[in-house]
Amino acid sequence: MAEHAQVHGHVRVAVIGSGFGGLGAAVRLRREGITDFVVLERADALGGTWRDNSYPGCACDVPSHLYSFSFAPHPDWPRSFSGQRHIRAYLERVADTFGLRPHLRLGADARRLAWDAAHLRWEIDTARGGLTADVVVCATGPLSDPRVPDIPGLGTFPGKVFHSARWDHGYDLTGKRVAMVGTGASAVQIVPAIQPDVARLTLFQRTPPWVMPRADRAVSGAERALHRALPATARLRRGLLWGIRELQVQAFTKHPDQLGLVERVARRNIASAIDDPALRARLTPRYRIGCKRILLSSTYYPALARPNVDVVAGLAEVRGSTAVAADGSTAEVDAIILGTGFHVTDPPIAERVTGADGRTLAESRRDGTGSLRGASAAGFPNFLTVIGPNTGLGNSSMILMIESQLNYLADYLRQLDVLGGRVALDAHPAAVRRWNERLQRRMERTVWNTGGCTSWYLDANGRNTTVWPGTTTEFRRATRRVDLAEYEVLRAPAASVPRHPAAPRPAPEADERHRPESATVRD
Repeated sequence: MAEHAQVHGHVRVAVIGSGFGGLGAAVRLRREGITDFVVLERADALGGTWRDNSYPGCACDVPSHLYSFSFAPHPDWPRSFSGQRHIRAYLERVADTFGLRPHLRLGADARRLAWDAAHLRWEIDTARGGLTADVVVCATGPLSDPRVPDIPGLGTFPGKVFHSARWDHGYDLTGKRVAMVGTGASAVQIVPAIQPDVARLTLFQRTPPWVMPRADRAVSGAERALHRALPATARLRRGLLWGIRELQVQAFTKHPDQLGLVERVARRNIASAIDDPALRARLTPRYRIGCKRILLSSTYYPALARPNVDVVAGLAEVRGSTAVAADGSTAEVDAIILGTGFHVTDPPIAERVTGADGRTLAESRRDGTGSLRGASAAGFPNFLTVIGPNTGLGNSSMILMIESQLNYLADYLRQLDVLGGRVALDAHPAAVRRWNERLQRRMERTVWNTGGCTSWYLDANGRNTTVWPGTTTEFRRATRRVDLAEYEVLRAPAASVPRHPAAPRPAPEADERHRPESATVRD
């Protein structure tokens, strides 16, 4: 199968990653008439974070009809907030519907990417061979590489240890004494899912999260039939979900004091499930709601109130089978589950990408410079990132941001065609600096910077390089077109044309069967 074929030769575009960002980029390339591309995936299956995170209770905290591509609506979502299994199945169907499987290269971990200035192309070394590409689209996503904390004694723990994103389904937790480390989105879903089965569950909490009730329900058969018969009703539903979240943005970005009502609802969510005043105090955050991502669950607090659950301070040390909390309390455990997040602001892929000046992408980001419009970094010609710096959201669907970045990708490729010949675009350092200075000025008023917390939104220098400080509408306007004034145009000498030139783009009608403008994705 092509999905497991060796990687070699030259392509116009190499996409790295096969989650929402990578598959979305592949669909957009086909819709633009570009078929000379590959999607490099390090795992043995597509799906990105929705493949990797298969822990008990895993589900999305964005409504299903908003957490899907606008060009691939799915009328048959079974729940208002869909679980991991259904989202992964959706991505598989997207790949089939849009004919993406011939472009997939599974097990092709991108181990090294280096810019070839002489030929204006990227040299890519993968676990399945090497290739070159005119353009690279990095869609690895910020939630792809688990962060494992350096906890003394963890390496010599005699029991079972695994990260939430690398769940060991062969290990039975029934009747075990389990330590859950962390209180992020994954932990809030895992705790109620495993609590009824384990003998004892100890939650090691550094900082309590704000948790709102989760208004999840089954989508009725009548609703699904209506969405199938009248697709406009599904679009209306999506539009309403989107509009409500757009109206919320001002409270997060300009008027954090307006979040008081939301905080009162979250406090009632704690009080309704937790009778013990001491436990209630331990679970109540001391920072403004919204500073960290607001989590959704109607089962988390009831699970913590059960007699087989203890909530203690963060994990400080492991001594043999004893887990020691920062407050000195101890617990004998058989298994340790790490819900400790991901390398969001320091992704390992950035260490593997070497640009025009010999620096890695990681080195270029350490000064907090960021990238232009979340896509282009200075010194990395024809290298675009999907879900790049400052494109994250605190209250809405990342699919909206991904689709905006796909608009930018499409226009970027059109500009290369218009310029003609062997050409590349390299973001001007001044343009990158201006863009990020404006972002950081806007960030100063946001709840993420003023709410009194330390979150994974912040990099090692304390700069918020993760979240977009505006509406999705603003971002779509900012990424609708490529402004050539923000780029330096690079041209290769005629003598340096590579031995494997990029294939010409087909005429629009030549590939019409495989590039529908949109398609309904069904079971």
